[in-house]
Amino acid sequence: MDQAEQLRMIKASQAKPKPLARVITVTSGKGGVGKSNIAINLAIQFRRMGKRVIILDADFGLANIEIMFGAVPKHNLYDLIYQGKGITDIITWGPMDVGFISGGSGIAGMSNLSKDYLNYIIQNLAQLDDIADIIIVDTGAGISDAVLEFLVACGEVLLVTTQEPTSITDSYSLLKALYRHPRFDETATKVKMVANRLDKEADGEILFEKLNIVISRYLKIPLLYLGSIPEDAQLARAVMQQVPVSLQNPGARSSMAFKRMAAKLLGREEAERQPERGMAAFFSHIIGRMAESEKL
Repeated sequence: MDQAEQLRMIKASQAKPKPLARVITVTSGKGGVGKSNIAINLAIQFRRMGKRVIILDADFGLANIEIMFGAVPKHNLYDLIYQGKGITDIITWGPMDVGFISGGSGIAGMSNLSKDYLNYIIQNLAQLDDIADIIIVDTGAGISDAVLEFLVACGEVLLVTTQEPTSITDSYSLLKALYRHPRFDETATKVKMVANRLDKEADGEILFEKLNIVISRYLKIPLLYLGSIPEDAQLARAVMQQVPVSLQNPGARSSMAFKRMAAKLLGREEAERQPERGMAAFFSHIIGRMAESEKL
């Protein structure tokens, strides 16, 4: 290989854009449906498949992720914004080197920061694209403004629903609020339903059809069915012991369901998913929209 060819290869490698993390937001219409449990166990399964994973616990005021991991973070997003900590300082590493970031109350105050400060934060968050292949955002439950901002910013949303009538109703209410959001673009966001706590796998498809019929008629949001997680005593025991069931009992029915779901998300059928935006773009969208709202 001559020197000219080497120079061309170097330039080509420099011009190649760096990979962006895949951001997946896990949400639900009501609390208590197992949303955080699903986020954690999917993270464990992604790690088993060789992916680097970080969870952002954006359920402010409820430290579900750290409780389920049995780990207390020293710092959170607030410390990145107001205390001068770097992005690596606020990551707590849990089982199997799954990282998680506690949101604290940091995001709520972002709209009041100067442009230079916001650029500093986004530059720090952009480093997550080097650290992680997949970033899972665990939102709060319900239809608060904060939850909707996360969903509008994300290209991939997992909606956790159970067979309880209130869960089905609240899932519909969440999607209705999302559909009516002035910046929601159904072509830019894929919503995938996860049916949780079921006795039979077929019940998940029935639940999906129930919800999808109403959504197709009134909201026109394309809803996809990702799969179901069975009711499992092993999972309940693992939660009580603050260990993800995918670690404590990899052969449990729920663990195997999480494994299939993670494989489906990474499989060939996901080749046409929304392009990765990366963490910097994700937060740039949220912060920019917050700032716009403040001016109104």
